[in-house]
Amino acid sequence: MDRWPLVATRGPAPREQGRVSSLPMPERLLLTGGAGFLGSHMADRLVNEGVEVVVLDDLSTGRRENLDAVAGAPGFEFHQGSAMDQGLVEDLVAQVDGVWHLAAAVGVKRVVDRPVETIVTNVEATRVVLEAAASDGTPVLLASTSEVYGKSQAVPFREDADVTLGPTTRSRWSYACSKALDEWLALAYRTQAGVPVRVCRFFNVVGPRQTGRYGMVLPTLAQQALRGEPMTVHGDGRQTRSFAHVDDVVEAVVRLWRCPEAEGEVVNVGSDEEVSILSLAEQVRAAAGSDSPVLLVPYEEAYAAGFEDMRRRVPDLSKLHRLTGARPLTPLPRAIEDVIAASRSGAALSGGR
Repeated sequence: MDRWPLVATRGPAPREQGRVSSLPMPERLLLTGGAGFLGSHMADRLVNEGVEVVVLDDLSTGRRENLDAVAGAPGFEFHQGSAMDQGLVEDLVAQVDGVWHLAAAVGVKRVVDRPVETIVTNVEATRVVLEAAASDGTPVLLASTSEVYGKSQAVPFREDADVTLGPTTRSRWSYACSKALDEWLALAYRTQAGVPVRVCRFFNVVGPRQTGRYGMVLPTLAQQALRGEPMTVHGDGRQTRSFAHVDDVVEAVVRLWRCPEAEGEVVNVGSDEEVSILSLAEQVRAAAGSDSPVLLVPYEEAYAAGFEDMRRRVPDLSKLHRLTGARPLTPLPRAIEDVIAASRSGAALSGGR
């Protein structure tokens, strides 16, 4: 079977942001973690591209309802199961032309509370997927995270910069270490077994279907504001982050998958618009029309004694733009409005990445 058949694109064309490489989308693609927040938006886009989507998700943080829009699409399949189930993964990978591997432990709170599950899930699931892909060279896109940069102060973060992790005595760093190991595994399988891989380091993706159950800050603030509850901000609130709308992120991922030069590369995906968490809370409160007070909560109360956070986390997106022409188009106020609207309607159902 031709691994890269040319398929017709259905629905509206991607937003114009510069050049798009000509490599076509696969005919059939496995999406692990596809019932989560980011995964379900990717499923929407892939179906719109004419791709037959196979979703594997254990529903530990995702929800079947996130896939309602694509459940009846031609060739769509949903399999409830673990990406660590080697037999199941091997069977599914053998039926597809590519894999987008998103299944992972997610959320700072979940990582701190369940460090064993975090390490085992992230590393073993990635190994199983890559091993299955190695049997016939199936291309894999690996979802990684800005957490890999650890507490580096070399901002904005570049893909070729050194990473700086905290001590092993603090479980907060187990997630960053496990995802860094995922990246090394992916690149090692490329070198040793010839698996075509692309690694996306995501920076704070936000949008509809995301909830605050596992520490995601924007949906947490939105839900607190709408309920009139105190809006909790950790530390002094002056730490800065960059929040990327899920539509921009999915567009970037599609372009990276289509780009031949992105194969074998690690690429930052996100927004480079910085905002302090305190300012974010104030913007959410205003957009929600809420009078909720902002409550500063010490990290040790929210998580555990000795919890470390980074003062700034913002990506250098020059590599993404050079490879694909993609750039974030959705301003933060629009992302805030979308999250608030989803929270109002009760549409924020998943806990995904």
